[in-house]
Amino acid sequence: MIRGLYTAAAGMNAQQHQIDVTSSNIANVNTTAFKQDRAEFQDLMYESLNYTAGATSESTSNPTGIDVGLGVRIAGIQKNFLQGSLKETGNPFDLAIEGRGFFEITLPNGDTAYTRNGSFKTDSEGNLVNGQGYPLAQGITIEVGAQDVSIGENGLISYTINDATTQVGPIQVFDFINPAGLSPKGNGLYNITDTSGDPVEIENANVQIRQGMLESSNVQLVNEMVDLITAQRAYEANSKSITTTDQMLTIVNQLKR
Repeated sequence: MIRGLYTAAAGMNAQQHQIDVTSSNIANVNTTAFKQDRAEFQDLMYESLNYTAGATSESTSNPTGIDVGLGVRIAGIQKNFLQGSLKETGNPFDLAIEGRGFFEITLPNGDTAYTRNGSFKTDSEGNLVNGQGYPLAQGITIEVGAQDVSIGENGLISYTINDATTQVGPIQVFDFINPAGLSPKGNGLYNITDTSGDPVEIENANVQIRQGMLESSNVQLVNEMVDLITAQRAYEANSKSITTTDQMLTIVNQLKR
């Protein structure tokens, strides 16, 4: 019965993690380019009271064994990088990547990070920057007074200034062999890790950038609500197991009276 207390407690802890992850998904349902998190769980080790195929006589063996599980633990939280729907904004510097890929951003400390949030602006010097003011790593600059800014699917930027057409870029897009291995750092940015692999630039002919559009979150609110209810019911069931085990222990303690 003591085992039941610890097993149920492990279950409550796991479901609390599930609720935390689901709550974060729901909170970011309208966050540009947010990628859904998915909690993954593994069962803990088993206590074998009778091994499978253990002998029950000289000529027979146990067909199943008796293995009692000791609970569950969270094994990881994985990002789901399926593309979200594209939403038209009309802002010429809003960019959405259709398909795989990330924009490369230079951080204030000189490191690089990667994002699918293409909500770009121009700073006081005309540099194309994200919402935190971090520039694209390749350094795209739009001249002051530029008009009719057009960004093609391949990332090539064209604009008119002084009745002359100027082209800059193209904007580089990178991919990873294992995007789920990237480390999220907030603000829609991801850092490279050993498991993500090195960034590989996607050839311009294979890049599909949509101007005047942003990628929405890929969170499906209905699914998250179902997961939230399921986790809540599982949490309640585990708490009930603790209550029941405690009542059984109380009965045992009262037997000697």
